[in-house]
Formats: sequence, structure tokens, C-alpha cells
Amino acid sequence: MNREGGKLQENNSRYRAPALEKGLDVLELLAAETEPMTLTAIVKELGRSHGELFRMVQVLEHRGYIEQESGGEGYRLTDRLFSLGMQQPRTRTLLEIALPVMRQLAEAVGQSCHLAMHSLGDIVVVARIESAELLGFSVRIGYRRPVPKSASGCVLYAFQPDDVRRRWETMFNSHLPKDELAKFRAQADSIRELRVLMTPSRFVVGVTDISAPVMRGGLAAAALTVPYLNKLQPSTPPDETAELVREAADRISAQLVESDSRI
Repeated sequence: MNREGGKLQENNSRYRAPALEKGLDVLELLAAETEPMTLTAIVKELGRSHGELFRMVQVLEHRGYIEQESGGEGYRLTDRLFSLGMQQPRTRTLLEIALPVMRQLAEAVGQSCHLAMHSLGDIVVVARIESAELLGFSVRIGYRRPVPKSASGCVLYAFQPDDVRRRWETMFNSHLPKDELAKFRAQADSIRELRVLMTPSRFVVGVTDISAPVMRGGLAAAALTVPYLNKLQPSTPPDETAELVREAADRISAQLVESDSRI
């Protein structure tokens, strides 16, 4: 399926499952929206009839994939699909290995940290550890940002082969102008040697994102990031924190290689 002129157009395919396609259309539409959508708006956007989608929306709500906002102002996606993805054995193994290392990192630097993975042109936070200090900054699990607009995304993109990079670029929600895309590619290439990125947050004043790749099979499977809050008396300086983030990501990577070799 692809979106053209505001509506989803059907591609020719060998096998068709119309009911399944309707359900997937609804899920993909709601996943791309930042605000809840009424059934009328869903019907209009997908170019379907009210009768076609009414029962499908009811089933998706009953199964817990979508829910209505309080007051019945529209439907939005729940985290059920995200939870299903987290149950995959390879993802579970990554989290089981990463979380103890992340706890040690957060304690050592006095900052929170989180783990992010790629999802359809975005990064999605799959795990986090809060800072033990009274003052800190953290990102919630399930948080999403476009790959080119986040430190985690740049790190993930940096350690992918060219064909994967180009495929990711087609999934960016807002296609970057050529000069911005070239700048993003250059920044990603510079990370490959240092294996760590330090950059001011694009969204929060006073926060520096420090991110390093978690490698698996020669590619970045995840990005380990500390949203470094610039305190008046930091327990660990930024440069030292960057080194500790890189070391922690390397430890997770090494344990992943050992774990995967036993499968």
C-alpha cells in the first residue's frame, strides 16, 4: 500500500485479503497521526465507506490495538503493537543484556539513559533507566522521533550499509532538502570513526545528547543515549560521560555476540 493524494492506493499483489488490508490501513493511518481521529475522518482519509470501516474499528478497539480518547473525541493507537514487537526473542535478549549495563552507566554518570531502535524511519525508545539523582532528564519508553532529527537516529543510520541507508531515507516522514540530507549523511559518516556522538538536543535547552551504537552482526541494532542535563555541578563531565557511554555500548555489543553465538 502507498499513500498518494491523501489516500491510500492499492498496489497489485498476488494475494489479497481485503478485510486484513482494511485493518492494516487503519493502524498505519493512526500510527502516522499525532492527534486522535474520528471514524468520519478515518473514513475520509482512507477513501472507504462508513459501513466498510465501522466494524473493523470496533474489532480493533475490542482487541486493544486502538482506543478512544476520553470524551469520544477520536481514536488513537495504543502500545499493543509496540508490546508485541518487544516480545520477539532477539529484542528480549537485547533488553535483558542492556538493562544491567544501563543501570551501571546511569549510576556512574549521574544521568538517565535510554536505548532506541529503528522503526519505519523513526527511532523508538525501547528501554530507559532513570537517574538516581534528584535532578535529571529522561525520555519515556515508546517515544518516537524521525531518524534525521535525533542523535540516536544519526548513530543508528551511521552504522548501516548504503542500501539500508537509502531504504531508511524513503521512510522519512518529511523528506529532507538535498543540502540537509547531505549534512546529515556527513555527520553520520563522521561518527563511524569516533563511535560516539555529542550534540545539543534539538528539542530541550540545556541538554546534550550523547549517543553510541550497540552493534550486532556488524550493524547498529540500537543506540545507547544519555540526554546529558547540563547541571551547575555535574558529577561527571560531558567528555568523560561520552567515553563511558561508548564503553557501555561496547559491553552490550560484546555480550550480544556471545549470546547470539549460543543460539
